[in-house]
Amino acid sequence: MKNILKALEYLKNTEPRFGTLIDEFGEPDFEPQDNYFKALVRSIIYQQLSGKSAFAIYSRYLQLFNSTEFPSPQQVIAIPDSHYTSIGLSRQKTCYIKEIAQAFSNKVVIPENIPELEDDEVRKQLIKIKGIGPWTIDMFLMFTLNRPDILPVNDLGIQKGFKLFFRLNELPDEKFMVEKAKKWKPFRTIACWYLWKLVDDNFQW
Repeated sequence: MKNILKALEYLKNTEPRFGTLIDEFGEPDFEPQDNYFKALVRSIIYQQLSGKSAFAIYSRYLQLFNSTEFPSPQQVIAIPDSHYTSIGLSRQKTCYIKEIAQAFSNKVVIPENIPELEDDEVRKQLIKIKGIGPWTIDMFLMFTLNRPDILPVNDLGIQKGFKLFFRLNELPDEKFMVEKAKKWKPFRTIACWYLWKLVDDNFQW
């Protein structure tokens, strides 16, 4: 992601508490991904599972294709549903993965165009795919495209991060988060990275 140092300086000046988190956790480790199909399929597999369980199923998923390369949309479509459910994928996730594969195969999603699209245009394109919701799109924008100004208000980790950061007694609502994060623009993605670290590492102020 470009302008990380500029973002860190901006956040420290805007919200001094970020300075403490930056000193504790260092710079964010964002790496852009160029296989958009892989990113979306992986996000579906990992949804609502522990990291260990998701990794096990994802590994078995890759083994279905007997290749070192991630499968193409056409290969994913060709595998019978029963093969996917046999490795631990639910019928619903199997359906969603094939819907994504169909969208890429039928050019509903054109990977070559995605880098040029604005955030809202990416949202409009991906939301058409069954199984892809706002949370998945936010994660795609943040960690696949490395867009710098995304605020995933539906993410529980971010809600917990707001609670800790602002020393609240309960999880905040969307209105509170959007309002408080206004001054973090245009670097809300980077701010959210520190909120996740705040929660994951159980950081004590």
